[in-house]
Amino acid sequence: MNNFIHPTAIVDVGAEIGKNCKIWHFAHVCSKAVVGDNVVLGQNVFVANNVKIGNGCKVQNNVSIYDGVELEDKVFCGPSMVFTNVINPRAAIEKKTEFKKTIVRRGATIGANATILCGVELGEYAFIAAGAVVTADVPAFQLFGGVPARFMGWVNEFGNRVSEKPKDLKS
Repeated sequence: MNNFIHPTAIVDVGAEIGKNCKIWHFAHVCSKAVVGDNVVLGQNVFVANNVKIGNGCKVQNNVSIYDGVELEDKVFCGPSMVFTNVINPRAAIEKKTEFKKTIVRRGATIGANATILCGVELGEYAFIAAGAVVTADVPAFQLFGGVPARFMGWVNEFGNRVSEKPKDLKS
């Protein structure tokens, strides 16, 4: 397998971990999670049940990936970014049946301290700026930033700003 799992990390029995993964200090991967090949989970990362992480993803320190979140291949999650899982949480009311599916398509980047509201989809190679609060779907190749996040321009598959929408990649 060639995986590196730090001795302080917890990988529950039943979790599917691909080849050549690195799981760092104090990370926790739950039993029904599926993690692809060549994935890096940074320090203090939590991966819940019913989470799918594609090949080549990098999840930086202090990120929790909750039930219903799916990361396709080569997604980057910046440090301390946040996924939510319920639209209107209340401590006194159980809402686990209200978790919404969140999909992050291939090659997307989510910057440090950004928040992704549950139920949205981030398109292929979308780029979410640090600190942004995403409340609606983000189409492929779009750069979104601000609170609430809004369209700020186009990016290519390398994350560079470009003047017009790149052609969709089919590789």
